[in-house]
Amino acid sequence: MNLRSKRRLAAEVLKVGEDRIIFDEEYSDLIQDAITRSTIRGLVGFGAIKVKPKKGISRGRVRARKLGEKRGKGEGSKEGTSFARLSRKERWVARVRALRWRLKVARDRNEITKDTYRALYSQIKGGQIRTVRQLLGMIKEARR
Repeated sequence: MNLRSKRRLAAEVLKVGEDRIIFDEEYSDLIQDAITRSTIRGLVGFGAIKVKPKKGISRGRVRARKLGEKRGKGEGSKEGTSFARLSRKERWVARVRALRWRLKVARDRNEITKDTYRALYSQIKGGQIRTVRQLLGMIKEARR
């Protein structure tokens, strides 16, 4: 029994793909007689025509990758020089961003004046201040 046209019609009525349409075998004669959209709708309400549930997309592979990002970072697992793992520029950018953020926080808390902020900012840019600890020491000195 060829129900291809009924399947197509049901898919259009239910706004799903043809692959998701399921016909109940018990009502095959009723389905074969259905030729209008309204009769198809009636059969859907009756339970003779059903829609398969949507298949979800598994996140399992993503979870496994996330777990892999957490593990295997010890000294024994490292391959390549430190420069290969993280370039000099990337390290510099990370360091400067951290320092500038600390400096901004200090300015917003009124721990330093605008002039001191400018001076320290320039020193960070020039590479004179290399660590957050060093920066905090400089801020302490500036407050005296």
